[in-house]
Amino acid sequence: MTLYEGQVGKRYLVEGMQMEEEIERRLQALGLIEGTGLKLLNRKKSGSLIVSVRGTRLAMGRHITSAITVREAEENGQA
Repeated sequence: MTLYEGQVGKRYLVEGMQMEEEIERRLQALGLIEGTGLKLLNRKKSGSLIVSVRGTRLAMGRHITSAITVREAEENGQA
């Protein structure tokens, strides 16, 4: 599933990203790489998502979050 399809309050693990190389490199520099845990904090009316990644909050638009594939993290503390 894509991050955009995720539910607020749930934890996910990044499986991959299929987007423009420039944007992908920027997200990687921010720590968003394959296997990274994140929590979906909020969904804005505009379609933007607020996520918590490695202790930092990031706001990303639908174009970006629709290109990030994730899977639900297990309840044992991943993410």
